[in-house]
Amino acid sequence: MQQPKAVVIGSGVAGLAGAIRLAVMGYSVDVFERNAYAGGKLAYFEKDGFAFDAGPSLFTQPQNIEELFAFAGEPITDYFQYEQVPLSCNYFFENGKRVQAWTDAERLADELQAQLGEDRSNVLNYLHKSEQLYTNIGNIFLNYSLHKRSTWLQKPVLKALQTVRMPHLLGTLHEFNRSSFRTAEAVQLFDRFATYNGSNPYQTPGMMSLIPHLELNEGTFYPKAGMISITNALVKLAQKKGVRIHYSTPVERIIHNEGKIRGVVVDNENVFADVVLSNADVYFTYQQLLNDPLETRKVLKQERSCSGMIFYWGINREFPELHLHNIFFSKNYAAEFQTLFQQKRLYNDPTVYVNITSKMEEGLAPKGKENWFLLINAPSNVGQNWEQLRITLRQQVIDKLSRILQADIASAIETEEYLDPIRIEERTGSFMGSLYGTSSNSKMAAFLRHPNFSKKIEGLYFCSGSVHPGGGIPLCFKSAKIATELIQQNHLKQVHH
Repeated sequence: MQQPKAVVIGSGVAGLAGAIRLAVMGYSVDVFERNAYAGGKLAYFEKDGFAFDAGPSLFTQPQNIEELFAFAGEPITDYFQYEQVPLSCNYFFENGKRVQAWTDAERLADELQAQLGEDRSNVLNYLHKSEQLYTNIGNIFLNYSLHKRSTWLQKPVLKALQTVRMPHLLGTLHEFNRSSFRTAEAVQLFDRFATYNGSNPYQTPGMMSLIPHLELNEGTFYPKAGMISITNALVKLAQKKGVRIHYSTPVERIIHNEGKIRGVVVDNENVFADVVLSNADVYFTYQQLLNDPLETRKVLKQERSCSGMIFYWGINREFPELHLHNIFFSKNYAAEFQTLFQQKRLYNDPTVYVNITSKMEEGLAPKGKENWFLLINAPSNVGQNWEQLRITLRQQVIDKLSRILQADIASAIETEEYLDPIRIEERTGSFMGSLYGTSSNSKMAAFLRHPNFSKKIEGLYFCSGSVHPGGGIPLCFKSAKIATELIQQNHLKQVHH
């Protein structure tokens, strides 16, 4: 019997993980990547002796990558190493309060009571609920296709649906947090988890209170040599499994006829395949590769997640009060999200996230210096003047950090690079520069996300942050798993028919 062929479009985390799984399942796999490098948003660059991870900076749920290596039958330690980080994040508030968020529930509860006056039992209670919600509901939402009837008929699913309490479904995350905590700072700290998938805590459902579980209960981790080591490990594993990765080779079109996939067009040539797995943004897959205006418009109906303005700063000194992850909150969170999502503008007192990997290992910045990756939430691109916005924002960020850290930040910046929503779209193919595909701002968002398979074209599948179950590294691993398991089930059906 002939070996079945699979084409994967794009080599982001989900594309690489999907390619590896297909190769292990017995497919002959070709990955076509339009950039000269793999990883999509999970890229890397060096400048003036400073090393920067270009995109995602938080590593949680290492079991996703471990499971992939186990599935491939390879020892992960030969490819990839990571360590647990006991401190998940340092939080700085405009009123001078500071919180160290430990990934140990008791220690975190003590910290919030000491620094904010938040009752420690509120914290323990919240984390316990978060864990229950993740275990019962999150596992189903994130590990199965929501678009297959068979998912909903499984016993554990029916049982889990009975555990959902109404506030999680009816209220917003902010309302849920406000009813859980007494202090404004604790509410703001837990509201922030909505931004993990580019959503607005004042709109996204209370169900999102399961996100803190991943970071605060399960833990925060750091991959040795930075986030790029995830991409490098996946590329190495893919090659070991016989996957062929073609760089600087964009797919021009997906070929299908009579409702069946036939392959793709690359360099004006047909590459035939039994299965096509698109790791490209689902919007561009329909718009450019399938030329399907109807489906393109359907995708557009959903609100895009927010984007980001990213600064990469080589800093000429060290800041002992900062750690791997740091957050400097805005004074008025509600106004910030209102501005970002309703007015599609940048807020004049932004929340600033600072990631510093040189805190974790030497060699990523010159001695006595630090590599700062700054992410500021920004609206997706609808034609704003990003050049002007960046200049204004840069000054606001410098003023804010200088004020809170009581240091002259401007004179500490030795070298600089940036990404704005336009560059994000150009480099990563994310429509409108949105970092997480569609937002989760509506009650039905999880169900409205595009499924991992095409209902119209047999043999066409999707895995990326722009489809189910959503954006972020853990979900991209899950997206690849869901899509390839569907491929396996459907292929077996065909063989038996």
